[in-house]
Amino acid sequence: MQQVMDKTLLTLGHSPDPDDAFMFYGLATGKVDSGRWAFEHVLQDIQTLNERAIRAELDITAISIHAYPAVAEKYALTVCGSSMGDNYGPIVVAKNPLSVEELKGKTILIPGEMTTAFLALNLLLGRGNFNHRVVMFDEILPAVARGEGDAGLIIHEGQLTYQQQSLQKIVDLGVWWHEETGLPMPLGGNCIKRSLGEESMREVCGILKNSIAFSIANREEAVTHALQYARDMGRDLADEFVGMYVNDWTIDYGTRGKEAVIEMLRRGADIGMIPAVENLEFVEAGV
Repeated sequence: MQQVMDKTLLTLGHSPDPDDAFMFYGLATGKVDSGRWAFEHVLQDIQTLNERAIRAELDITAISIHAYPAVAEKYALTVCGSSMGDNYGPIVVAKNPLSVEELKGKTILIPGEMTTAFLALNLLLGRGNFNHRVVMFDEILPAVARGEGDAGLIIHEGQLTYQQQSLQKIVDLGVWWHEETGLPMPLGGNCIKRSLGEESMREVCGILKNSIAFSIANREEAVTHALQYARDMGRDLADEFVGMYVNDWTIDYGTRGKEAVIEMLRRGADIGMIPAVENLEFVEAGV
């Protein structure tokens, strides 16, 4: 860790997406007190952030829930910063109508093997029951439209814009998950290095939580800030997308949100895609 003036510099990794930009608006603009810490914002796609977390390169980072077991020894999940889909989530799209059963054996373009969307797709179809190819998340829709895969697994704003490519929704994984479990789908979270120590982890978590709460309380100006990351989305669509993934779940998982994370990880371990995580704990926000 470096010193910046009289503050300790922490690297903060998150996606270059409107929801993450919205979430950290207060910190990025200095409108939320960062206490004795300074934050260097590192903007990269979630697959890259997952890989960097495995190498323990960042102090705090967004991470796919699917990827968390691989880094659990070095990072703890914070109670804030989650991306939860409550009866909605990543979707599978195709050029032509298909049933869920017909997806088996097909080649599906995915945004990364460590994404929670990919784990959920395996839970739905059964591990090994489909072929996949990794494509950058924002290139999947046009690739499917060009016929480069039978279907595509869509995350981020593509969930709202896929019809612009004349594609059809085959299944919403968040709807399926809710029908299966009655829980929201835990897609992403924030994690923080355990080496910072419990007191500092709680303190930093409190600052992150304050930034999220500030953005929600100052929604209009935070959405304006987020628009610079809103790839082909107008303000109304960006605002809708932000509302989907920055909400009360993001401020704090709460009992039901924590239960959802535990259930996702349990099911992933049951099919052998991830190691089991015993006694999962969350860093609570300090003052």
